[in-house]
Amino acid sequence: MKIELELTPTVEELIRPDIEGMDEYTPIEPVEVLAARFGIHPEAVIKLDANENPYGPSPRVAQALARYDGYHIYPDPMQRELRSLLAHYSGYHRDRIIAGNGSDELIDLIMRVFLQPGDEVISSPPTFGMYRFNAEVCMARAVSVPRKAGFALDVEAIERAITPRSKLIFLASPNNPTGNMVSNADVVRLLRTGLVVVLDEAYYEFADGTAAPLVREFNNLIVLRTFSKWAGLAGLRVGYGIFPREIGQHVMKIKPPYNINVAATVAVRATLADLGTVQQTVRLLRHERGRLYRQLRKLNFIQPYPSQANFILCKVLLGGASQLKRNLERRGIFVRHFGYLPDYLRISVGKPEHTDRLMAALLQSLPY
Repeated sequence: MKIELELTPTVEELIRPDIEGMDEYTPIEPVEVLAARFGIHPEAVIKLDANENPYGPSPRVAQALARYDGYHIYPDPMQRELRSLLAHYSGYHRDRIIAGNGSDELIDLIMRVFLQPGDEVISSPPTFGMYRFNAEVCMARAVSVPRKAGFALDVEAIERAITPRSKLIFLASPNNPTGNMVSNADVVRLLRTGLVVVLDEAYYEFADGTAAPLVREFNNLIVLRTFSKWAGLAGLRVGYGIFPREIGQHVMKIKPPYNINVAATVAVRATLADLGTVQQTVRLLRHERGRLYRQLRKLNFIQPYPSQANFILCKVLLGGASQLKRNLERRGIFVRHFGYLPDYLRISVGKPEHTDRLMAALLQSLPY
């Protein structure tokens, strides 16, 4: 008798086909990697590519982390102290607050609560790339509704893009990388579609407005924020969301039990105990944003766009954006270039001395 042997699949055959062919998200590299690549000292690097706070966190953060003696104990899976701290800071009840390992984790959790394979997530590029990336990881269809000239949101086009498989609309305000806001009227209009609207306010502290109060009126609005940008805690990964209770309970149900480590909680506590110091660095960055914008406007080969965040998007009119980025890198200055915006650079707001060095380097990089 001839016995048919089943073939054992290879590891490659077990991988999801959509993951096999998926594009990676391109993150920003750390100072040490950039310095080694370009043969410069890490202290000579001017890092204007990731919208970090160059002033760093409150000095009390390092002190609190050094004093803390509970690193051997698992963190509270219900985030009780952290959610209370965030509730006091944000002005929203603790029951509406959920913290994440950066707001990136909350984006992932929200999608996993709502999406089944084949469902649709709507976003408006150019915008934060994690919306598309996470949708594809969840086997959903990422629907892109381009913005109007000047990067204004095209609300009518978003409404037309809605189908029976649409579940989520992701908006960033201020938008990354364009720096402009979404009006509350546009948010309300999209909420009335019945889809869940996720409003990413990662740069809220640098802006002049918020749509977060609408969470009290609409049970289909989620507002995301983070301590990475304004508070200088990017390396400790603390984001939070203001949720309708009906949605928040399901997000808490599926989140990893210990997703916020104890160091992050200690850092948030120390930050909020020294809020005046961190808010002063925000004021400094807002002031420097205005100075950087005015300086960039003097150049005839760059067109900067007004911004409500801690970065400025610039269209490179002469010489090519990728070439200009390389010219700056040779001088130890790192800015962001996106493949989907080939003629643009995004420049984070730094300290005054960073602006001075950037402007000198740009003048030395004149394309004629």
